[in-house]
Amino acid sequence: MTMDLMGFILVALIAIATAIGMLYSRNAVYAALFLVLNFVSVAIFYLMLGAPFVALSQVTVYAGAIMVLFLFVIMLLGAEKLPPAEVLPWQRPLAFVLALLLFIEGIYWLSVKAGTTAQIASPDATIGTMDAVRSMSMMLFQEYLLPFEVTSILLLIAMIGAIVLTKRVDKKGGQA
Repeated sequence: MTMDLMGFILVALIAIATAIGMLYSRNAVYAALFLVLNFVSVAIFYLMLGAPFVALSQVTVYAGAIMVLFLFVIMLLGAEKLPPAEVLPWQRPLAFVLALLLFIEGIYWLSVKAGTTAQIASPDATIGTMDAVRSMSMMLFQEYLLPFEVTSILLLIAMIGAIVLTKRVDKKGGQA
């Protein structure tokens, strides 16, 4: 077993553990912190694949900016503790069936792909250079500026919607 494979298995176990911790955490702040750890483990996967710019972007954008926004909204709304979940009677059987189908599909694809060995092309030498980063950023802020701005406006609308939906109204009709 090579060191790369051992490192991959370790990071994969951390990613799975943080995802499960995020799903089962009853405290919203802890769930957000588990999500940050999951984002960092995904960034480590990108580093293992030889994509340092994507790894840095992953940490900066998701673990940095987006999670600060999530934590701000969680603290603003006072939603640190989640209420007890109400489970509908059909949710557990459906989840079991979907998990079983996913497991069967994974086994099928592993058995189909077990005999094939794909060759991974070596990355181009110019991928990590400043010219590639500069051209990527120019393309993002020139050709894709409108989708970038629409995404930021949608995030702002979602945050305002969450605040409006959770505003408490007292019995007299005023804001609490």
